[in-house]
Amino acid sequence: MGYAVVLGEALMDLLETERGGEPVYRQAIGGGPLNVAVGVSRLGGAAQFVGSFGDDALAGRIRDFLTTVGVGLDGAITAPVPTALAVVSHAGAEPDFRFYGEPPSYGLLGADDVDIALVEGADVLYCGSIVLLRPTVLAAARRAWSLAAGGLRVFDPNVRPRLLDGPAALAGLREVVAEFAAGAHLVKLSSADAELLYPREPVEGVAAYLRELGAATVVVTLGADGAVLAAADADPVRVPAPKVNPVDATGAGDSVMAALVADLLADGEPTDPAGWVERVAFALRVAGLVCESPGGATSMPTRADVLQRFTR
Repeated sequence: MGYAVVLGEALMDLLETERGGEPVYRQAIGGGPLNVAVGVSRLGGAAQFVGSFGDDALAGRIRDFLTTVGVGLDGAITAPVPTALAVVSHAGAEPDFRFYGEPPSYGLLGADDVDIALVEGADVLYCGSIVLLRPTVLAAARRAWSLAAGGLRVFDPNVRPRLLDGPAALAGLREVVAEFAAGAHLVKLSSADAELLYPREPVEGVAAYLRELGAATVVVTLGADGAVLAAADADPVRVPAPKVNPVDATGAGDSVMAALVADLLADGEPTDPAGWVERVAFALRVAGLVCESPGGATSMPTRADVLQRFTR
């Protein structure tokens, strides 16, 4: 089995919680792509994280954690800046992310920093999330995307509305999504992403549209309602999520992508839509287990954990 390269952001989350009746913030290692890399490793795949880190104690903790869980850092760089923070609060159905740190430690990877041999040798390349809003990292992602033409390419926009400065920024992101979707073997996005990018369009319509752009397979996660899957030439179908006892949904969507990437590493692309349904069903069980534990990266389960929790 080969390895996956995950290009994106690593940062520190401050998660809103409560202690003794007072609001407090719990520190947690985060970043959607980082969660994906950790999830792949925990599920038995090999993952290399490609991105930029700060040079402070928080960055050291992130690096140490990734090394401990088996994620490689051969393609990562260090910049002389403090680690960016994402403060996460809960005021509605979706968590509210506010980002602090300028320049952001996660946004400093350039095209010349891309390890050509590492990317060319990858069986799967993941690109996506908020780093694509930074022109420097977008150039790096485009270079990696072109270098990985011999492998499977997966994409997740992982939209954060707070980072979009008006309609022009949203239109620009929509163009980037179209660009990467056109060359992707798999696109995963959330229903919240779909609503922001394509307002008032049913999720099945969004999945079908991304396939029309060129994506081979599209998965739209729907939280407790499961996911919409559009694969091959079949009509989009809904895959139900398992019943769980949720504690914290942080990283659940990332764990879906991690499970799909880990299975792509192990067995390649399914040969028919039924195979994709089975893969997505497993990924939703992974996400369900993540929701039953606090934290994002630290709650990513092993395959044994998933099989023990969800016996057939």
